Amino acid sequence: MRVLVVSPVHDPRDARVTEREIGALLDAGHEVTHVGPFSACGVTPRSGVRPVDIPRSSGRKRMAALREARRAVRREAPLHDVLLLHGPDAALAAVGVSHPAIVWDVHEDTAAALSMRPWMPRPLARPVGAGVRWAEGRAERSWHVLLAEHGYASRFARPHPVVPNTPVVPESVLASGRGRAIYVGRLTRARGAEELVDLGRALAQHGVVLEVIGNADPEVAEVVARAHAAGWIDWRGFVPNAEALARIEGATVGVSLLRDEPNYRHSMPTKLLEYLSRGVPFVSTQLPLAVELARSSGAGVVVPFGGVAQACEAIIEINDDDRRRQAMADSGRAWVSAHANWSVDGPAFVRQLEEWARA
Repeated sequence: MRVLVVSPVHDPRDARVTEREIGALLDAGHEVTHVGPFSACGVTPRSGVRPVDIPRSSGRKRMAALREARRAVRREAPLHDVLLLHGPDAALAAVGVSHPAIVWDVHEDTAAALSMRPWMPRPLARPVGAGVRWAEGRAERSWHVLLAEHGYASRFARPHPVVPNTPVVPESVLASGRGRAIYVGRLTRARGAEELVDLGRALAQHGVVLEVIGNADPEVAEVVARAHAAGWIDWRGFVPNAEALARIEGATVGVSLLRDEPNYRHSMPTKLLEYLSRGVPFVSTQLPLAVELARSSGAGVVVPFGGVAQACEAIIEINDDDRRRQAMADSGRAWVSAHANWSVDGPAFVRQLEEWARA
């Protein structure tokens, strides 16, 4: 099977696009062409992937990237068995293309997320969001749809396969230790970057380091950099996914302080599953799926939105109780291995694309 992956917005090292889905396709022996912003992100293509380099689509500067993506899709589509689209920009690039197996991978609530985008003028967020909902309905009638969350199903008229953002669970990991909390993911205001800074400052008074891995958006970059310079957090910046996951091992606890945003209410924070897969319990704000994960896995503590003091207290308690911490870590790994494992979900994703390609 020859698969054309189109992702004008995502960094070509994106965990879902590249590490999970492209990785699963390559492991199954399929050929992959990836249309993405390699030069713009300073990224060398993954081994085995044929790259098609385009500008990056970001903020209000999207037209040049969209034009190049449209040219690439029209040129490459006849040479491939499946077109796999990531994000609304990729969907726009494929409008008008005649192909029997176009697949839109939906991995965020784009309409809800518009209110969180600093480049989107507030008066336009609602009408643009309505346009996105209309486009989703139209795409559903013409293309195949994959969902990253069961909670996205209500946005569509028909049922669609769900390919969740689950991690690979290693056979063995380091034991969870003392003195190092960790956060892995992009740093934005909506993702709790300012709360992370305050948490790092509070934890430092108890001898616990908060290690932060991920790029910081311009809206919070200065705050994060100042906190790193002051020694409140250990900010590593962007780290490749495999290395970032390895850094989780041996930590005391993984942290997620997402705010109460519409785009997050129906989504499982992938970082929580990644923490559990690497043998680390978590502390998270009270998003519905995080609450359910803490209950079902026995490996998490949930705190109120903005609850920096409560998060600090929970982390210190976990840090000081070796028996409880390791019991949570073991329970979390067992739960993820059984219920949220890419070793199971990856092959199912490949089989679904193969079925659509054959049809």
